[in-house]
Amino acid sequence: MNFTGKVALITGASRGIGRAVAIEFARHGADLALIGRDVEALRESAALCANARPGAVADIFTGDVAEQAAVERMVADAIARFGRIDFAVANAGQSIDALLLRLKSETIDRMLDVNLKAAFYLCGAVAKPMLKQRAGSIVLMTSIVGVMGNAGQAAYAASKAGLIGLAKSLAKELGSRNIRVNAVAPGFIETAMSEKMPDAAKEFLIKQAALGRAGKPEDVSGVVAFLCSDAAGYITGQTLVVDGGILM
Repeated sequence: MNFTGKVALITGASRGIGRAVAIEFARHGADLALIGRDVEALRESAALCANARPGAVADIFTGDVAEQAAVERMVADAIARFGRIDFAVANAGQSIDALLLRLKSETIDRMLDVNLKAAFYLCGAVAKPMLKQRAGSIVLMTSIVGVMGNAGQAAYAASKAGLIGLAKSLAKELGSRNIRVNAVAPGFIETAMSEKMPDAAKEFLIKQAALGRAGKPEDVSGVVAFLCSDAAGYITGQTLVVDGGILM
């Protein structure tokens, strides 16, 4: 993969999968627009990108991806800085667990705002420059929970399932302009989010995995880079599961 001269914009780039994706793109030659709310963590991600490839440019843009105006501003600032956006990764996400009968309306709203609506805003903002370029790749970070569901995660699962439908629909809308849209569905990945899970739940998921281990952010980042590469030039509207063999 050679992303020299390309620009990748990544939301939720301050840690976990988002940070690993940023580093992966930097390794392959891309410059980075890193989006998030934690300035210090984003600076750490930018420094790691520079370490991955001397000369890599990684600029940070801060704001709440759940606010459409903020997303449009950050994308516009990134275009003003780099002149183009070739790859966009909607990685920002949040998980709040609750059984249906205890599920509060504000929890539903938050899951939809951060996990689903934010991706709509990002896709709408990056589609405009990509249409002018007549090229681009968008990757939406869903979850195996969005494919199979999970007790206690109805709101989270529904928001992640929505991303799969969004990817398929946008793939059909934008394909004629050489813009590809795909989704990646990670399984149990060791991140700050998964650290909050009970030990029993972690052990159960590891036992379910054919590979017998939890995944690492780097297990996902290479897949995202592949989907944006020329090697995946005829792949669009797909959801690629990266779960070590849990969902089979």
